Amino acid sequence: MGKARENGVIHTHFHNPRAHSHNPHHTVDDRPYGGGPGMVMMPEPLAQCLRSIEKPGRMLVMSPGGRPFTQALARELAQEKDITLICGRYEGLDERLFDVFPLEPVSMGDAVLNGGETAALAILEAVSRLVPGFMGKEASGEEESFSQGLLEYPHYTRPENFEGREVPDMLRSGNHARIHDWRRERSLEVTLRRRPDLFATATLTAADAAFVRDTLRFHPAKNLFVCLIHYPVLLGEKNAGASSLTNLDVHDISRTACSYGLGGFYVATPLEDQRRILDDILRHWTYGAGGRSNPHRSEALRLIHPVALLEDALENILERTGKKPFVVGTSAQWPQKQSVSLPSDVRQQLEQTPVLLCFGTGHGLAPEALEHCDTLLRPLLCFNHYNHLSVRAAAAITIERILGDIS
Repeated sequence: MGKARENGVIHTHFHNPRAHSHNPHHTVDDRPYGGGPGMVMMPEPLAQCLRSIEKPGRMLVMSPGGRPFTQALARELAQEKDITLICGRYEGLDERLFDVFPLEPVSMGDAVLNGGETAALAILEAVSRLVPGFMGKEASGEEESFSQGLLEYPHYTRPENFEGREVPDMLRSGNHARIHDWRRERSLEVTLRRRPDLFATATLTAADAAFVRDTLRFHPAKNLFVCLIHYPVLLGEKNAGASSLTNLDVHDISRTACSYGLGGFYVATPLEDQRRILDDILRHWTYGAGGRSNPHRSEALRLIHPVALLEDALENILERTGKKPFVVGTSAQWPQKQSVSLPSDVRQQLEQTPVLLCFGTGHGLAPEALEHCDTLLRPLLCFNHYNHLSVRAAAAITIERILGDIS
């Protein structure tokens, strides 16, 4: 950074809002209207400070509630001639400043700092190093983490043996084409392990996708099981009973479970006539004429395990995995008493133990079923007064939010 400034690659200037405060103590903050702890930065000193800058360019405000700062944003900002980084303090800026100036809130992460100075320094460094002439070898900026949407592959240097640990043979082979492929696969692996969310926007080749699919055979998704419960469920606001099996629910949830690589899909109903219907569906679509004409549907429906009750599903998972499953209930209503978990909490749980995700038919799981749940998943947030998703749609959305785009 110092050399880049000396060589004129980048130029930095510091502007202090206190220099534009006209009281004896150069105050730039005051108590918030409406009461509450902390102080708020006053609009006048900061407004005068910003207006004193001849070419402010884009104005970024450091804020935990802003747009996440990413490598893509760093590349975007590196194309700008001028950028102003505004470092808030205390409880933040007077909101009216956002009406007067084209301020863009930017966040360095889900954490609160004393002020925006540290975040501004991080942005200054991330953007500056992308300016031509900053780095001695320009290719370094293209091969590192996030430049292609993935985390970077692991690196090794001398000595070849460090405390009994050897440098991988591939890196000593001299075959640059194979080394390139090896590094790409390691990049995919480390991204899967540490930041699977990045696959939502990463650009993958056909070879990348095939490698990811093979790797995901050992993904924690195999620890996730789904149970569609038909008893006890709510048939009205208070009445509990048994609901009828729906062909569409069975087909669509099994296809979702298969697509995401889940460990299994349980359909629970104690009614014998409903069990016979389910057996007929499975027989037709797995071993019968339907399975022969549509092998993809057959593959999906083979995940289904018919059981009478939720307890039978729990016992089956224990037999299959050797571990008692962690039971997660779902509901369209916010629970009054039970603990609430986020999709990320469930994903973390999958690293340790099998998880059974329970969906209720009818109007949802009855209290008797909820008693078997270790936690409830936070309800899906609806952006309308209408809150009546089909159970197959709710299951697909929930599974996606737990496992992410890569599963």
